[in-house]
Amino acid sequence: MREYYAFTWPGKHDAIIEAGTPTDKVLRPDINASKNFHKTQNLYIEGDNLEALKILQRSYMRKVKMIYIDPPYNTGHDFIYSDNFTQNDNEAQQDFGLLDTDDGTRNFSMKNYRENSRTNPRFHSDWCSMIYPRLKLARNLLTDDGVIFISIDDNEVTNLRKICDEIFGESNFVAMFPWQARQSVQNDTDISCNHEYVVAYASNRRQENRRLKETNAASWYKERSFACLPMPLDPDKFANPDNDPRGAWKADPMDAPNVRPNLTYEITNPNTGEKFLPPPGRCWRVEERTYRRWLADGRIIFGKTGTSRPQVKTFYNEKKEFGSVDNTWWNAERCGTATQATKELAQIFGISSPFDTPKPVKLIMQILRLVSRPDADATILDFFAGSSTTAHAVMAMNSQDYGHRKFIMIQLPEECPVQSEAFKAGYANICEIGKERIRRAGEELKQSGSQLTMNYALDTGFRVFKVDSSNMKDVYFSPSELTQDMLSGLEENIKPDRSGIDLLFDVIAEIGLTFSLEYSSEIFNGFTIHSYGHNEVIACFDENVNLELMTEIAKRQPVHAVFCDRCFESSPAKINLTGIFMHYSPDTNIKIL
Repeated sequence: MREYYAFTWPGKHDAIIEAGTPTDKVLRPDINASKNFHKTQNLYIEGDNLEALKILQRSYMRKVKMIYIDPPYNTGHDFIYSDNFTQNDNEAQQDFGLLDTDDGTRNFSMKNYRENSRTNPRFHSDWCSMIYPRLKLARNLLTDDGVIFISIDDNEVTNLRKICDEIFGESNFVAMFPWQARQSVQNDTDISCNHEYVVAYASNRRQENRRLKETNAASWYKERSFACLPMPLDPDKFANPDNDPRGAWKADPMDAPNVRPNLTYEITNPNTGEKFLPPPGRCWRVEERTYRRWLADGRIIFGKTGTSRPQVKTFYNEKKEFGSVDNTWWNAERCGTATQATKELAQIFGISSPFDTPKPVKLIMQILRLVSRPDADATILDFFAGSSTTAHAVMAMNSQDYGHRKFIMIQLPEECPVQSEAFKAGYANICEIGKERIRRAGEELKQSGSQLTMNYALDTGFRVFKVDSSNMKDVYFSPSELTQDMLSGLEENIKPDRSGIDLLFDVIAEIGLTFSLEYSSEIFNGFTIHSYGHNEVIACFDENVNLELMTEIAKRQPVHAVFCDRCFESSPAKINLTGIFMHYSPDTNIKIL
């Protein structure tokens, strides 16, 4: 039997199938739980992230610049999703908490996640089966120059790397950053583990021209592949002791790696006459003619006393746009610690931290600096949103550099334990914690005043959506079972609890528009008109619309006009609709639900 290398586990085949299985779930907007719903570009999605990722496939394919997730680490006490695609609709609604209670609220069930104990014989396999389809779907959402960052510890980092190698490709590995998660020493064991990891993979890792330099500056930002952005230069590392008119500078080595004949020559110190060659195994940075030009231009120095080896003056004003290269050691000073994250959350809520394992805002901001420019319209996704640290970091980053990043948070509404500080403070589930954190953090950032300019307004709003069953009625009986009562019930194909805005965003997902465009509604002659995305979609779902309403929508010439069957009394009414649009807006795509 021929042997070959493979990474597999019991259940991998099913995990692959799950990633490709379509969903009939929809995202239902919740305006009351949202903040600035009509204009914000940020999203908060409540529900199973696997279903949510499937719903987002058409609207956000190749549109997400950066993904950060902090999934369960599989320590033996974590809860993981319990995916089940063989349930009937009622069972699925029960498992996903979609059944209404007597008071009209939604009741989340513990069935859709479970503790993965080390006594489970498929301990690692179940974790791999949980994470695999989610990463598979996430990859589809990344832009060509997009990148995913995944927090993990030693328990599953090996399996995670192998899964990512398979999904993203080994050549798209960016780095595995050790993060100093804690500074205190754990004394109840033989070695204190003070680090976690942040594993990064690109959609398309740049293989050349990774470093932004003068020679490639014209094309560097235009390449459709990922390379880490340079870090800002530290002006404190530059000085101007000789009052050079070009400003502050620092001394850099004149030599460079490798040995090249055209870059190997003698340099004479004009002050002492001493001759220098490059150190063994190295060469000078430039050819001799360029060196002589630099010397004449006062860009070469020979140490503080003028008697040392040659060095090059690097001027801050000339180099600041090219920045500096970051490194993979993310210490506590730069990126914060788990303890600091807990204190951040406690300070925001004014109680003990309502979430057990938050990440510090500084950690996510460090990632954002590596991947997104402030002037770019970047979408940031976190589908294990937890306490919404990522949303907080996006807003904080935008407030600092006047950026236009927007976030998508996805979180399962896991119940807060009755004995927890969060529950005692009135938070029923993690989603309530995450949304409240965004509200409070946004207000704090606005009050700081750092974002106030004449031309910039910080977006601290978010649209709430909830994963729910289809808006359309389900039919499970055969034609031979039809009765007159059943036929009467089918006169309306939309579920009675669904509103016009529910139907609108269902259509938006089907069309493939993002969920972050501007939305408005208005009353025209007693009918509600929904407008989305500056004339991208105009819709009306009221009963028995008249010719005036049809004409008004047609005159606005939307890209898509949407109605439903109940809008029309009869077939002639639909014919009138077609004629009106042929006259006023022949290019409009008309859709009737």
